[in-house]
Amino acid sequence: MSDASDSAALLAQVQATLDAMPPVAAMNIRIAGYENGVLRMQAPLAANVNDKGNAFGGSLASVMTLAGWALVSLRLALAGKQAEVYVADSNIRYRAPVYGDLLAVARAAPDQDWDDFLALFNKRGRARMTVRAEIEGGAAELEGRFVAL
Repeated sequence: MSDASDSAALLAQVQATLDAMPPVAAMNIRIAGYENGVLRMQAPLAANVNDKGNAFGGSLASVMTLAGWALVSLRLALAGKQAEVYVADSNIRYRAPVYGDLLAVARAAPDQDWDDFLALFNKRGRARMTVRAEIEGGAAELEGRFVAL
């Protein structure tokens, strides 16, 4: 699947999976788009605010992690593959408070290749991909390894 309508349908499927998870639904996390290998995800500050009036750190971690998960899930689906995707590990760095809506962008880490990932998945039925996600503006960043089984 590669045309825009197929991509939109797959994004809707990924969003439906997110919506079925009660904590994610409570955070009101939405896929904001996918283009050129970059997935964008957003969540309103009002559903993710802490006692200081800015974004809760757990919400920042969640939206970045879920953006990475959604990116890997989408890339597999675009290749016609069905798999369960899990975050294996991640490292998060918080740089500044966020006083507005959360907007995360996720992309493959610079040293990663989607074709290699898919070839390994086809060969072994499992593969790993390192994804980098950040809150727009550089307030937080995540590097995570996602496993597809």
